[in-house]
Amino acid sequence: MVNIFGQYKKYGIPLWQSPQFLFLIMGLINISSSLTTWLIGNRFISNPQVVTLIVFSITVILFIIAFIITQSFEKLVEANRMKSEFVSIVSHQLRPPLSNLKWALEFLISGRADPVSEKQTEYLKILKENSARMTNLISDLLTVSRIETAKMLFKKTEFSLKDLIEEIVRVSIPFGQASNVKINFSAPADLPDILSDFSQIRQAVENLLDNAIRYSQGRGEIDIKLAKMNRGIYFEIKDSGVGIPKVDQKYIFQKFFRSENALKYQTQGSGLGLYIAKAIIEKAGGKIGFKSQEGKGSTFWFTLQINE
Repeated sequence: MVNIFGQYKKYGIPLWQSPQFLFLIMGLINISSSLTTWLIGNRFISNPQVVTLIVFSITVILFIIAFIITQSFEKLVEANRMKSEFVSIVSHQLRPPLSNLKWALEFLISGRADPVSEKQTEYLKILKENSARMTNLISDLLTVSRIETAKMLFKKTEFSLKDLIEEIVRVSIPFGQASNVKINFSAPADLPDILSDFSQIRQAVENLLDNAIRYSQGRGEIDIKLAKMNRGIYFEIKDSGVGIPKVDQKYIFQKFFRSENALKYQTQGSGLGLYIAKAIIEKAGGKIGFKSQEGKGSTFWFTLQINE
């Protein structure tokens, strides 16, 4: 029995991508093809039995093709759903032990258990840094899983994008200084508020800024600016880093993709930051894009509607 809306909810995909919806469309195409064949056959073939046989044969062939395509597509969608659920389950299971590891390392570094030598403290800090990287990766994987299963919640509130970015920049300054990168931010004083998900927009901006710092390769400046544009707000972040090779630019928002020069410079990253940022901005009803030249840096931008 065809259950289009059941599949739509089960797989968390747009209605038009539902395998049974596609099967229904192909069925309508099949009927149209059969009627067209019958009309043409009646015009050029005098024997009605031959016409019927031709129409029947074409209908059966088209039906079999449609069924095979639909079944194959359904298996792919099901495999993708199972993969997303697996990632989500594993990520959730990894979070508690990593949190315990974090607190245990902080406790040991503090010296409250036993005195810790300078060399031991250095090793413990390395472990803490790597556990933080794993925690961030797990958080990104959970976000990707929610995006793919259409379970990413979007709680809209009214807030100042300018204030949010000022806070993000303030928190990121130590990371920038450690990378020998200066962060500049400018915005007009009278920018209106936006109505969107505060935490999601924060994550998108943090991902863009994190990328800009990492790919600046320890030099230069990052310029962030906000401006009012028509009925929206325009955000731009410009770096003077390694840039993106032209051949890689069409893949830059794909998950797990990292350009060749990023791998060459051994820059840390999972290839999920831009994928997540794009999904969040588009979920918020905005647009995102970039321009880049290898060796001369990149400029990423997005627009969001203001709350009027």
